[in-house]
This record gives sequence, structure tokens and C-alpha cells, in this order.
Amino acid sequence: MKKITHAVIPVAGFGTRMLPLSKSVPKELLPLGNRPAIHYVVEEAIAAGIKHIVLIGHAQKSAIESYFDINAELDSQLRHKGKDELADSLNWLPEDVTVSMIRQGKALGLGHAVLAARPIIGEHDFAVLLPDVVLDPFTGDMADDNLAFMIDAFAEDNHSQILVDKVADEDVHKYGIAKLNEAFSEDDEANINASFKVAGFVEKPNLADAPSKLAVVGRYVFSNHIFDYLANTKASVGGEIQLTDAIDALISEYGVNVTTMRGDSYDAGDMRSYMQAFIYFAQQQLANEE
Repeated sequence: MKKITHAVIPVAGFGTRMLPLSKSVPKELLPLGNRPAIHYVVEEAIAAGIKHIVLIGHAQKSAIESYFDINAELDSQLRHKGKDELADSLNWLPEDVTVSMIRQGKALGLGHAVLAARPIIGEHDFAVLLPDVVLDPFTGDMADDNLAFMIDAFAEDNHSQILVDKVADEDVHKYGIAKLNEAFSEDDEANINASFKVAGFVEKPNLADAPSKLAVVGRYVFSNHIFDYLANTKASVGGEIQLTDAIDALISEYGVNVTTMRGDSYDAGDMRSYMQAFIYFAQQQLANEE
């Protein structure tokens, strides 16, 4: 069975929806409870078996790379003061996990950011995790959760997987919405963590025109073929290379599945959702300490 061990996390966005908080602190480092948002995203990847994480950033995002590095001076000071347990908690990455960072250069969209990882990813198939989306880590077992399910589903039929979740009627226009190849009951609990063929995606449709209410969540497992399509995708909306355009091309030749999400997710790149997430994460952490 082919096992995916590489993941790409694009962190080059400026986080304008999170201003003024993100003016001097990368939005990915804003806290959810007692840890930055990206900490949970990387933990999720590691729990699913990822061994090499590639961050796609820019010059102003070096603090993210530093977060995953060892601060030798701080480590020494803490251990000198007898705070070994605290020092160990800061250096939490497993020894067999590597974090690399590539600068995107020009801000040419999500598709361009994913393509920038090609020199490191090489011929490997890989996952993509958007750091704005933080999946609830306090329910279930992360090692047997959505990303792990997607990786296993990919190994079975070699179809790229895209995580989707049902959204409310009033939110359909905010997301890319899946168009399925087969009948699907969005309210059937048996269809949670299930994989279905997708015919394509409609970007931010009106409710009346939406082919379903299944919205893209921000987790992908891609065949390496996606790089070839990204390399040949021309800039479209906003002068950017759209990941969805390359996905459409991938669907037509190789087929792509959507995986229905289990649990809850939070948009850590939206101020209202972020504040709700912060309160929830803090409450969970305080309860675990009691």
C-alpha cells in the first residue's frame, strides 16, 4: 500500500480578514487557547503519518519557521532553571518529522503556492492542509480522523481526495461546492467519512444554482499529477493560478473523490469564527487540566 508522507501547508497569505491582529503577527501564529493555530494543523498532519511538512511562505513569515525550530538559547535557559518539562514541551516535533519552508515569491494564488512545493515534494503524492481551517482536535482520535481516512482512501484507488462538509443554506455562496457523480444524502450519518466520486466544483454559487451543499473544507490528498496541471494552468480570477482549475483537469483524466468530514472545523482566518474557536479551545484545555 502506497503511504503518503509529505504535506504542503501554504502560509503566504497576509491575513487581511484578521487585521489588526495579523499586522505584525502571522495569522497562523495567532493563539487558539494556549497554542498557535498552525500547531494544531501540523499535529493533525503528523497524526495521519506525515513525515515531511513543506511550508510555503514569504519573507514576513519567518516567525512560523522559527516556531518549529529549536531555540537553543531559550532551551538552555529553561533547563538551567530546572524547567526541563517546559523545555521538552517546546521541542515537540518528533525526531522523524522534518519541516521545510519555501518562499512563494510572487503572490499568484493557492495553485501557485502548491506548485512552489514541487522541488521538495518531487515525485511523491502528497497532502495539502490549509492553515486557516482548524479541525476540532478534542473529539475522536486524530490518528484515525479525516486526513488519515483520506490518505487510506487514496491508497485504495489512487483517486485524489478532497474533504467536504455540509454548510448552511446562507453560507453556500461563500465556498466551492461539490457536484457529485452519484446520488448522495447529506443528512445520512452513514455518509460521514465516506468517499464519493466528484464531477467538479462550482465556485461560490447562489443557493438556487448550487449542485449540493457540500463545501470544500481545506484538506486535500493529491496524486503527483496535480503538479503537471498546475504548471500548465493559466492565471484566471484575480490574476492568480487557481487550484480548482487544476483539480478540474485532474478530474477529467484521473478522477477525483470527495471525502465527507467527521467532526467540526473552525475558520481561523475569519475574525468571528476565530474568536469562537479561541473560546472553545481555551475551555477544552482548561477542562483537561482539572
